[in-house]
Amino acid sequence: MAAKNYNWCEIAQHPKYLQLKSKKRRFLFGWWIASSIYYFLLPVLSGYVPELFRTKLIGAINFGYLFILSQFVVAFFVAIYYTRVANNEFDRLTAELIQEIHSEEGKHVETSFVGNDAYVAYGHGRA
Repeated sequence: MAAKNYNWCEIAQHPKYLQLKSKKRRFLFGWWIASSIYYFLLPVLSGYVPELFRTKLIGAINFGYLFILSQFVVAFFVAIYYTRVANNEFDRLTAELIQEIHSEEGKHVETSFVGNDAYVAYGHGRA
């Protein structure tokens, strides 16, 4: 089977691709800003308000230890949230884009989701 050459310039201007790119950029940029602010709070607060990090909360555990550990927990949950959004929203938009590109070529394309994975089946013409 010969490899298909795609016109990537046309795909880059396709409305579905532009929608996917826009949604992904907004999502990622927002989380990048929030994560960066949260990450840089540690050195800023420890430099300007060191007594806050010495505050004992539970026995010998102080605010500083809990704040540092919270950064790992937050990173873990951001990764889980991104995975869910990517599997539900971004993969759906990608499958729609693939389907439209191939339907414009005259091929019948079926996209189905099984679990978190998208499968695309290509036909050789419309029924």
